[in-house]
Amino acid sequence: MSEPHELRIESIDPADPVAAPTLLTDWRLIHNTIIPTAPLSDAEVRERAGRNRLDVAYLGGVAVGCSTVRPPDDETPAATVISRILPAHRRRGFGTALYERGLAHARTLSDAGVETVVLATNEEGLAFALARGFVETERYLLPGDTVPFVALRLAEEAPAGDA
Repeated sequence: MSEPHELRIESIDPADPVAAPTLLTDWRLIHNTIIPTAPLSDAEVRERAGRNRLDVAYLGGVAVGCSTVRPPDDETPAATVISRILPAHRRRGFGTALYERGLAHARTLSDAGVETVVLATNEEGLAFALARGFVETERYLLPGDTVPFVALRLAEEAPAGDA
């Protein structure tokens, strides 16, 4: 019986000519599997890697998940953390490992809170976010889409509402 593999998480450095092509391809395949309504091209992923932190999680040599940490911008003062795990690898702690790594980085980028986004049809992803204290703030459709995205904010950082 072989030893179990440990999860390895690698950040994409788009300037690395050796590792970047494989990492970008793996990140894109996972993203497009989890979010089939908004597939990204190679060029779009490279562009995102230049402005966001993109990580890929591997179990042995197999890519099992990816994450995005978006810094605040003019529209959103909060940092955004998105973790995606392929369905065959869920419920094994990999999403938690990606999320906690992303959350730690996000907290260095903004004091205005942490948000996430989940495709509405991804019930496991929504349950994951809700279990970690996120609360839904809105649902929105991208142009031409029929499946909404759900925007959520970490509750401990949500603005106080009326009682």
